[in-house]
Amino acid sequence: MDIKSSRRRRRRKKGPVLLILLLLAIGIGFGVYFIVNKINENRLTDTEAGADSIDSQSWQIAELEGNPDGEGFTAVWTNRDTELGNSDVYGLWTQPKPTEAPTVTQATDDEDVKWMGDFVDTRERVKAKGIYVSSAYINKKLDDAIALIDRTELNAIVIDVKSDAGYITYRMDYDVAKEIGACTSTISDINATIKKLKDHGIYTIARIVTLKDPVLADKKRELALKNKDGSLFRDSSGLAWVNPYEDEVWDYLIEVCKQCAEVGFDEVNLDYIRFSTDKGMSNVDFGPKADEMTRIEVITDGIRRICETIKPMGVFVSCDVYGAIISSSVDARIVGQSYFNMSKYLDYICPMVYPSHYGNGYYGLDYPDTHPYELVYNALMDSQKVLYMLDPEENKAEVRPWLQDFTATWVSHHLKYGKTEVRDEIRAVYDAGYSQWFLWNAGVNYTEDALEKD
Repeated sequence: MDIKSSRRRRRRKKGPVLLILLLLAIGIGFGVYFIVNKINENRLTDTEAGADSIDSQSWQIAELEGNPDGEGFTAVWTNRDTELGNSDVYGLWTQPKPTEAPTVTQATDDEDVKWMGDFVDTRERVKAKGIYVSSAYINKKLDDAIALIDRTELNAIVIDVKSDAGYITYRMDYDVAKEIGACTSTISDINATIKKLKDHGIYTIARIVTLKDPVLADKKRELALKNKDGSLFRDSSGLAWVNPYEDEVWDYLIEVCKQCAEVGFDEVNLDYIRFSTDKGMSNVDFGPKADEMTRIEVITDGIRRICETIKPMGVFVSCDVYGAIISSSVDARIVGQSYFNMSKYLDYICPMVYPSHYGNGYYGLDYPDTHPYELVYNALMDSQKVLYMLDPEENKAEVRPWLQDFTATWVSHHLKYGKTEVRDEIRAVYDAGYSQWFLWNAGVNYTEDALEKD
């Protein structure tokens, strides 16, 4: 056999081998494409179903436990949803500005009725700059808080009326609250307390924790969130929540708000007005109404009902929301909070834009807690973009963000928050075009050096 014929045979053998390798590569490519698609489909399904699978995703919302400075709020750990053009207001960069005004649920036979069309607003608005005083410190530190407000640019205070544990901090004249044992004497004389605050020219806000309510859930189990086996759903702290799909839940909240209006509060502030993000939510049975309304729809409708009752009483209505829901459709669907839809009804919307509560890389910031100005500024510029889409002739909530005045020691990369950091956050609020803000510190230890003197 000569050398030339041997080489020809080797070349002929290479042809089939190369063809096989090519076909194999194509098959692997299709397989990878199929697997990636399935992962993405499952991710969306798990997200909409509940929070069980959140921990395994690149974004997550998780409860912070055991941190005294963060007590009372849930941390948002999430990467920004970059596909903003895929759903409702999160496509605001490509969608035309809406022109239809919100209408009441039941219209007349002839035409739609403008929402609260006969409401004449005579309330006087205040550019509020305030602090929060929890029920745990209301007796011990209220006088110190008043003195701080007197000495500085502060002019408002948020105090607990209905706490995270479901208890009401004074003897409210409301039969259902009395019946379930929700009323306490934490504030021994609510009328004297309100008068004292107003004598100092302080704008008064009642914080009402809404859907996280172990007292109502335990005493009226027909209103509680239940697992599919009929047992009560409890969050990671062992606390029960009420079901937002039950009308009686909103009736209870409306009456609590009315009581606050009647004793003289200037505003009611609704907190935890959302779905729980704890593990086990995918096992919750919300009842038949959940097939008719989405999470966002039921929360928005509850807010509408509260506003329709409380605004005519001369009292303002505000809501606390996750900062991440401003621009993330994923987080909005999980918790049921739509920044856009809620703002159609509220007087004030209060995003919790604590830098410590954002995941690494959010807004392109390596460690958000170390960039207080940049985080707050970027979040509030997103707020401007979303609310621009609302019809200026209709209701449009004013924005009053919650700012961080605590050190998040539980975050790996954090700053010690003091005068510079808190003032940077306040400066970011102004630079983003807003004029109001609140500071949060669960221990009621606020940084006076960060505040301008009165």
